[in-house]
Amino acid sequence: MSQRVAYYDVAPDGMKIMMDMEKYTKTSKIHRTIRELIKIRVSQINGCAFCLDLHTADARKMGETEQRIYCLNAWNECTYYTPEERAALELSEHITLIPTKRVPEDIYKRVREYFDEKQYVDLVLIINQINSWNRISIAMGNTATEK
Repeated sequence: MSQRVAYYDVAPDGMKIMMDMEKYTKTSKIHRTIRELIKIRVSQINGCAFCLDLHTADARKMGETEQRIYCLNAWNECTYYTPEERAALELSEHITLIPTKRVPEDIYKRVREYFDEKQYVDLVLIINQINSWNRISIAMGNTATEK
């Protein structure tokens, strides 16, 4: 991977906070599959090749199918995502595109059909975390490299 700044070396305290949040999100009751689908979908919206490369590889390692990975950008036209995944993906899009989409009450209610109050907060944190990672990766010039 190439990058503009060795940001873990330059700002270790800030990056520790990012890593601590990452550890927290992994302890949530949000299923790992949903967490990875969120990370991929948000990274698609933000155009973060580095994070897409990382999270699609992670999803494959945990058994995610190529079909479901490839169709994430059109998840709402597919029948093979669960209702819980669909709710989480819809929330992900609305939070990522918050200036134009916001998070209307009907989406909040739809998400809450599948996730309790704590899980809703954790979903919001997971979505914000990957948005932060995307912005860090893009700003720092991280690039996906062929393996």
